[in-house]
Amino acid sequence: MMGVRLLFAAALALVLLAVESVLVKYLGLTVARIDVTVAIVAFLSLRAGLLEGASGAFAVGYLLDLMSGRPTGLYTFLAVFTFLLGRLARSLVEVRGPGGFVLFAMGADAVHGLLALLVSWLTSKTWGVAALSPAGLPLEVLLTGAAAFCLYPLLQRFGPVAERAEPGLLGLSR
Repeated sequence: MMGVRLLFAAALALVLLAVESVLVKYLGLTVARIDVTVAIVAFLSLRAGLLEGASGAFAVGYLLDLMSGRPTGLYTFLAVFTFLLGRLARSLVEVRGPGGFVLFAMGADAVHGLLALLVSWLTSKTWGVAALSPAGLPLEVLLTGAAAFCLYPLLQRFGPVAERAEPGLLGLSR
């Protein structure tokens, strides 16, 4: 069953990335994008087991790396890291319904965007200019929230809720 959900997450991410790239170009967004991959990773952090979710986040991040044109590995790392932070956050908050999921996805996107800015700034050859612009982050978070709201019914059918009684915060034995 894990392989089917992993393939579903990767296929959904691929389709949504293609749709996102067309929408961003059609709408003329130059500084922001609709970060549908973070919505998928946020859902995985809420509903998937540790291995299944980390593998799904890796696949989704790798697809984003391939389609973004950024340095390979940046979004793969950030997707898995965002998944792990989401797993920690899910132990602190209870997300119920589409409204809670939208807020959770928006928070995950804000963290994801800030981490992308930080890593890009740290690894850029010109120290004064970051590869990404912080000006588009608020709009990107709002657009991701709208996408998360639209995706919630589809993602609900993604699979059963992961066991909440896993040992440890990250599913590791204590």
